[in-house]
Amino acid sequence: MLPWKRALRPLAALLLTAAAVTVPATTAQAAGAPGSGWNDYSCKPSAAHPRPVVLVHGTLGNSVDNWLGLAPYLKVRGYCVFSLDYGQLEGVPFFHGLGPVEKSAVQLKDFVDEVLAATGADETDVVGHSQGGMMPRYYLKFLGGAAEVHALVGIAPSNHGTDLNGFTHLLPYFPGAGDLLSKNTPALADQVTGSALLTKLNAGGDTVPGVRYTVIATRYDEVVTPWRSQYLSGPDVRNVLLQDLCPVDLSEHVAVGLLDRVVFHEVANALDPGRATPTTCASAFE
Repeated sequence: MLPWKRALRPLAALLLTAAAVTVPATTAQAAGAPGSGWNDYSCKPSAAHPRPVVLVHGTLGNSVDNWLGLAPYLKVRGYCVFSLDYGQLEGVPFFHGLGPVEKSAVQLKDFVDEVLAATGADETDVVGHSQGGMMPRYYLKFLGGAAEVHALVGIAPSNHGTDLNGFTHLLPYFPGAGDLLSKNTPALADQVTGSALLTKLNAGGDTVPGVRYTVIATRYDEVVTPWRSQYLSGPDVRNVLLQDLCPVDLSEHVAVGLLDRVVFHEVANALDPGRATPTTCASAFE
């Protein structure tokens, strides 16, 4: 294959995703997760873990599949764990996180309010993967979320967007490509480096007072690039590179959110820093 053809493959995949969601789908909607141990609205936070944890999936994810690894990991450690679906597009089941980020943030706010009302807690902790690590920042900054969230943990979050290894710079050379993204998959357009949404979100600083932030990135991320763009600046921020914890961990963007137990251990540390233990390669076997 010619080098220029290889270079266009990520861009083509991005545009095909935008086009694909316009085709009516027949796949059944993903079921909720109460039977799998989380989204249990009768769960009451313990003295050891007084805040419920809300899990926020990434682009093209959903409330179940994105969390088949982390939700049980936290649940067995005594947390009340909840997850939501957001950013749904009409006629597109199962694959969510595609709607405008601003509207998704409103869905998150409403969900957090439901969780707090059900559990009786004053605050929650939020853990998100990819877009799910960035979108809650809109809720914190513009929708009053700072009063309801104690900590935000982002796993490979798109905090400053992505250039897909530079391939989004090619969009202007494909007439109508940007419009296709914005119209059919607004969240993809919102996450392109330099988008209006990200400019608004990051203006005046990355963080808001009163919230602890943790970012866990992998140097092998092929989706949110460059990977250092995931990091936040500001007070009460801890930026973590996975390979500093376990140099031989080769997990990329999807794996860090779905199945990497080294990452899960570091998430648990971020949720309960007072009981944190060192995260190493051995954490994968705990």
